[in-house]
Amino acid sequence: QVQLVESGGDLVQPGGSLRLSCAASGLIFSLYSMGWYRQAPGKQRELVARITRNNNQDYADSVKGRFTISRDNAKNTVYLQMNSLKPEETAVYYCNAIRSLIDYWGQGTQVTVSS
Repeated sequence: QVQLVESGGDLVQPGGSLRLSCAASGLIFSLYSMGWYRQAPGKQRELVARITRNNNQDYADSVKGRFTISRDNAKNTVYLQMNSLKPEETAVYYCNAIRSLIDYWGQGTQVTVSS
C-alpha cells in the first residue's frame, strides 16, 4: 500500500521559513516524479514545485527564487524548503507522486503564514 506522509507544516510569521518533508512508502520512490501542491480555502489546488526522477526541477512563477524542492532517494523523501513566506501562501500543502498514469497523494500539512 502506497503512503505519502507530509510533515513540517506550522504557523510562521511573514518572511519566515519552513521545510516540508514527504516520506513515501510502498513504491519504488526513485522511479517517480514528486511534486508539492497547495490549496488555500476556496481556491483550486495548484502546483508549487516538482522534481523528476532525474532531478529536473520546475516551480510556479510565484515561488521561484524562494522555494527549493529536493529529494533523497535513499530516504524515500522529498523536501520543500520555503523561504520568505507570504500570508497569501497560507494553505494545505500536499505531496504527490506520479509515474505514467499512476499518481498518489498525501493527506496534506497545514502551513499558516501570519503575524
